[in-house]
Amino acid sequence: MTTVLFDTCIVLDLMQKREPFFENAHKLFVAVANHRIRGCLTAKSVLDIYYLMHRANHSVEEIRKQLSALFSLFGILDTTAVDCKKALLSGIADYEDAVMAETAVREKIDCFVTRNSGDYKNVSFRVLPPEDLLSRMTEDN
Repeated sequence: MTTVLFDTCIVLDLMQKREPFFENAHKLFVAVANHRIRGCLTAKSVLDIYYLMHRANHSVEEIRKQLSALFSLFGILDTTAVDCKKALLSGIADYEDAVMAETAVREKIDCFVTRNSGDYKNVSFRVLPPEDLLSRMTEDN
């Protein structure tokens, strides 16, 4: 089964019903729920999701329910000190993106799904926008 690391933006597209991105995010979540792909998030991403959802919603109880649902669907990848140090030497300009990329490399993920694929040039794993991942999944069936 293909292991796919989800970027924070894809999760927020679903949770905040952001248009025009919601439909593709929803389809990817359904693919995870139906075990067509193995979905993962980084621990750092989970913190960002909590922070951004809290800023928008202010209901700690509701956000915790949503995180609990995420945890039942997605594997959570730890970000290590080594990931943080390697990110400093990375060719990726944005440090947070570089940390996520280093975590993905260490965890040997197959694919990273993001709407910001241009931010991940010269990485050793496949980076796809949601529509391309969905198209590949359709071709595989």
